[in-house]
Amino acid sequence: QVQLLESGGGRVQPGGSLRLSCAASSSLDRIPMINWYRAPPGQQRELVARVSGAGVTNYADSVKGRFTISKDNAKNTVYLEMNSLKPEDTGVYFCSAEFGDRTDWGQGTQVTVSS
Repeated sequence: QVQLLESGGGRVQPGGSLRLSCAASSSLDRIPMINWYRAPPGQQRELVARVSGAGVTNYADSVKGRFTISKDNAKNTVYLEMNSLKPEDTGVYFCSAEFGDRTDWGQGTQVTVSS
């Protein structure tokens, strides 16, 4: 099982920026897909962005042009750069490592966008 530790959450005003980090306990080269999900208050978890082992990225329509997912294989860390934040971006953000037969999850980090 891969251990994942998210960090970088916090409270920010609308229009602000945050960078989330997800540190993995194993080499990123061994993980076929890494995802960032979020759980808005009272809602189900939704996919925000993902990056494959080959570096192919995908984004939810709601964050395209504002969020960027990237990874640093030397540090075994995946990042989510979030710009032009909106109140509807509020939620707990989770990273996950997706394999063929299982998905490992981190504990999440809270992001609050409010004036």
